[in-house]
Amino acid sequence: MDKLKLKSKRKSESSCKTAKPKKLNRNAVVGSIIGTLIASTPLLWSLHESVPTEKVWNTFLFTYDSKFWEDAQYAMWVFTGKFIPLFLLLIWFFTNRNWWYHALLVPIVMYSFQIVLTFKGDTTHVDEFQIIYMLPIMAIVIPSIYLIRAKMFNKINDADKTMQELEEEFMMKPKGLWDKVKQYF
Repeated sequence: MDKLKLKSKRKSESSCKTAKPKKLNRNAVVGSIIGTLIASTPLLWSLHESVPTEKVWNTFLFTYDSKFWEDAQYAMWVFTGKFIPLFLLLIWFFTNRNWWYHALLVPIVMYSFQIVLTFKGDTTHVDEFQIIYMLPIMAIVIPSIYLIRAKMFNKINDADKTMQELEEEFMMKPKGLWDKVKQYF
């Protein structure tokens, strides 16, 4: 009897060595890419150091005139200071499964607006008066989040569900990145 078990164990071990390795799970691949992008943010942050300290920056792809900034490297430093947080917020927004992730739209819009003003170049007030432009976004997002929260607490009072179960019920689970983008537009 022991010989039979030993023989089947050897057979299964040898078949494991010759079997083809499993394909990587799609989630593992996407997670690895996202992790690599997040880990590369210090490199992205230091890219502005490769820009010359001239008013006009000429490359084979484009010419950038720094106008108000008077130094292309300084302008790119300001841009990276706005782009890196926007980049990380977008990753967080598209990978978050909590019910409150729509609140991330407010800082995403804020950083997007600041990037546009940074490249406008003729403005002296990059980080001023942006609240006026963000009020419509906030007027939609903040009440929506409050209504979702209120609906969750009404269900807690009416049912015997835990907070974790309710959060899972309100989680958006689109099939892919494109489905997640389409649900907002």
